[in-house]
Amino acid sequence: MKKIYFLMLFFAGSYVHAQDEVAVSVAKNQFKINVLFPGFVYEHGFSEKNTLYSEATLGLGYSYSDFYGESNVYIAPYITEQFRHYYNLQKRANKGKRTERNSANYLALVMTYTFKPLSGDAEHFSYTPSTTVAALWGLQRTYGRFNLEFNAGPGVNFSKVETEFAFPVNFTLGWVIGK
Repeated sequence: MKKIYFLMLFFAGSYVHAQDEVAVSVAKNQFKINVLFPGFVYEHGFSEKNTLYSEATLGLGYSYSDFYGESNVYIAPYITEQFRHYYNLQKRANKGKRTERNSANYLALVMTYTFKPLSGDAEHFSYTPSTTVAALWGLQRTYGRFNLEFNAGPGVNFSKVETEFAFPVNFTLGWVIGK
C-alpha cells in the first residue's frame, strides 16, 4: 500500500511541476527600426519557435582585389530574408531570463541580395549586384524597446562575375516599434 501512495505522490508532484513550465513562444509580429545602419525589419512568428525575418537596410561591405592588392569598404542597400529557429526560449524562461520580443539565440538560413554600392572607391573595383546564401548562428536581445542583435556564419556569394565563399557578420542596434 505504501508503494501505491508513493507512486501517486510522485505522479502528482510531476504533474504540478509540469504545470509550472509555461510554454514560451516567439512574438507573432515585430517591427524594428535599425539605428546603426538605417533600415526596417519585420519579423513574423509562424510557430512557437520559428520566424520569417525580413529586412531592408543600408549595410557596410568589404572587398579585396588580388590583382591590385587593395581593399575597399563601401555602403550598399541590402534586402535580407531569414528563416529563424529560436532554440533556447524555454531554457531562458526556466532560468528567469528575458524572452520577450524574441530575446533568445537562434539558427537561421539567410538569403541576402546586395544592390550596387552607394559609396566606395570604384577605381579598381567593378560592382555587380550579388546574392549571398548562408547558415547563421545569432542572438537577439531586447531590453524594453531597445534591441541588439548579432549573427555570423558561413555561406556562398553569387554574382554574374564569380561565386565565392562568404562569411557574413551582422551587428545591429535598433528600436522595436508597436506593441
